[in-house]
Amino acid sequence: MFNTAITVQETDEIIIVKQRGMFRQILDRLVRNRSAMIGFSILVIIVALCLLAPVIAPQGFNDQHLLEKFQPPSLKHLCGTDNLGRDIFHRMLYGGRISLMIGAVSTLFSAAFGIIIGLFAGFYGGTADNIVMRLLDIIMSIPSILLAITIAAALGTGVNSAILAIGIASIPIFARLTRAPIIQIKNEEYIEAARAISASKLRIMFRHLLPNILSPLIVQITINVALSILLAAGLSFLGMGVQPPNPEWGAIITSAKVYITDHSYMVTMPGIAIALTVIGLNLFGDGLRDCLDPRLKI
Repeated sequence: MFNTAITVQETDEIIIVKQRGMFRQILDRLVRNRSAMIGFSILVIIVALCLLAPVIAPQGFNDQHLLEKFQPPSLKHLCGTDNLGRDIFHRMLYGGRISLMIGAVSTLFSAAFGIIIGLFAGFYGGTADNIVMRLLDIIMSIPSILLAITIAAALGTGVNSAILAIGIASIPIFARLTRAPIIQIKNEEYIEAARAISASKLRIMFRHLLPNILSPLIVQITINVALSILLAAGLSFLGMGVQPPNPEWGAIITSAKVYITDHSYMVTMPGIAIALTVIGLNLFGDGLRDCLDPRLKI
């Protein structure tokens, strides 16, 4: 038993050293990946602009100038003004903070619960695993937007409700993505060695199993943020997400849709912001996948 404990401890130290070397290799491959860097650059610009919204637009997002309503894009108003004379670019900056926050928080919420469910289901298996997976199959059979609408209708409108609705709808994705590799690796030799030194089941799951399946989960998190932003915009567009006058990107489009014929820029500009954010996240997620997958060398 003592020799086994020493062996496991030495193995853990070797794994840590190898992980540091692998991290440097992954970072080098990521920097050389052109599409990943393009996506990362887009995200950095968008996030920086949104964070600097109070500096760029200190007057806020709801400052009205009725004499300047329906102004087309110009140097004074980069994205034009709306029906109340509010600067659309300023509203987009503040709205981006809400959209990005919903995307990030809802993804972290769904990832945390989904990973825990997948870990326990895959590790223990048996009847409990079958019941949990069948329930998740039922949830996944419902389109994400429809499920989010149903949950939002039950919880009510607002930012918190949108986060919960989108987060709950995405839990099955992370649960299934976690469970599949856990089933494959839970009987490996290093797991048997951990059991031999009486390591607790929680330690085995979170110390030995989870770190070995992080690569696909990290990629899925980046992609899921993009999907969550789209879902949040869809909920707001349908009137079940963030409510006016809060300037979430989907809410901006909703308030401008009646003017789309004569003032199309009011819808086009926030639509471009959503599209660029989703493209940046997808490019960065694809680059991460290429760098983290050992079968793909850049």
